Amino acid sequence: MRKIFVIGIGVGDPDHMTMQAIRALNQASVFFIPDKGTEKAALRDLRTAICARFIEKPGYRTVAIDVPQRSTSGNYFEDVDEWHGRLADIYGALFQRELEENEIGAVLVWGDPAIYDSMLRIIERMRAKGLALDFEVIPGISSVQVLAAKHRIALNRIGENVLLTTGRKLAEGFPDDADSVVVLLDGAQTFARLVEQDLEIFWGAYLGTEHEILRAGKLAEIKDEIAAVRRQARERHGWIMDVYLLRRSGRADGSSTAAGRDQKIALW
Repeated sequence: MRKIFVIGIGVGDPDHMTMQAIRALNQASVFFIPDKGTEKAALRDLRTAICARFIEKPGYRTVAIDVPQRSTSGNYFEDVDEWHGRLADIYGALFQRELEENEIGAVLVWGDPAIYDSMLRIIERMRAKGLALDFEVIPGISSVQVLAAKHRIALNRIGENVLLTTGRKLAEGFPDDADSVVVLLDGAQTFARLVEQDLEIFWGAYLGTEHEILRAGKLAEIKDEIAAVRRQARERHGWIMDVYLLRRSGRADGSSTAAGRDQKIALW
C-alpha cells in the first residue's frame, strides 16, 4: 500500500524542523510540492530548500502540484467543498501515478497540519473514494506558537481561555465569552473593525523568515500602522502570511501587555 507522510515544516525557519520531521523526510522517496504560481514562489522554494538541507540520501524526486484557485461564488462552504474535491482528484491521480505500491511519499505542510490546513481532509476524501493509501501525520511548529514566542507572551492569561478563529468569523464581532483570540487567514484585516473595543493586538507577518515583521500595542492606536505595513509588505513580496492575537485590555494578572513594553521589531 502506498504511504504518505504529512509533515509539518514550521512557518519559515528551517531550524524549526523537528527530529521526527527530518526522519520522515529521509524515509520518503517522492515529495509532492504545491505550486501556487509566481506570486507564492517563495513558499515552494522553501519546501525544496528544506528537502535539500535535510535529506541525506540521493535520488529523491519532487512532483509539482498545480493548485487551482478556489471559487468565490458567494457560498463559502460550498466553494471550499468543491475546491477540496478538485484537490483530492489532483493529488489522488498524482499519488497513483508517481508512487509505486509500498513506496512512501510526503507532503510538506506549512506550520502544523492540524491547524487550519486542508491536507488531512483532502487525504480522507481520496480514501473515501477508494484510494488505498496509508498516511502518518508529523506535527510541526505552528504560526500561533511562533507568534507568542516572538512577542514573548503566553497565549492565555491566568484562568482565561484562548480562541483560534479566522478573519471571516471575527467579522461577526469579538466573541463575548473570549479573553484572547488568535486570528488566522485574515486577508481583509478584520481587526480594523474592532477599534471601539478596548483591545490589544500582537501581530506578526512572515514569521520565521528573513522578512519577519512584528507589531504590538493598543489596537486603536496602531491599527492604521499595521494596515500600512501589511499593504507595503504584500506589494514588495507579492504575498503575505500573517497572524495575530487580540486580547482584552485591563487585566492585571502578571501577564505581559503590549503597552509600554520594549518591542523587538524585525525589519523587512
